[in-house]
Amino acid sequence: MSLALLYGLAGIVLVAMGLYAALVARHVLRRLLGLNVLGAGVFMMLVALASRAVDSAGRPDPVPHAMVLTGIVVAVSATALALALLRRMHRHDGSAQLPEDRAP
Repeated sequence: MSLALLYGLAGIVLVAMGLYAALVARHVLRRLLGLNVLGAGVFMMLVALASRAVDSAGRPDPVPHAMVLTGIVVAVSATALALALLRRMHRHDGSAQLPEDRAP
């Protein structure tokens, strides 16, 4: 088993776990964490695909690596914005659940 295959399989597992958490969880913070795990899985799959595309000199393609680095920066800033909105929602409503997820 190659390292690229191991990264790819781990990425698939993380995507599945993150998707499940994002769809099933009622608490907004748990959904946000699920989306972050899903994003980490996508990044791992991109790194695995980059290591499989080797040029004639034996080096992996640098473009997917640059995309992953850019994606990490965007994911951190989007998570910070979502946490700030969640905090404001909790301060305003007193709950960290969406209105359609609250029990009547």
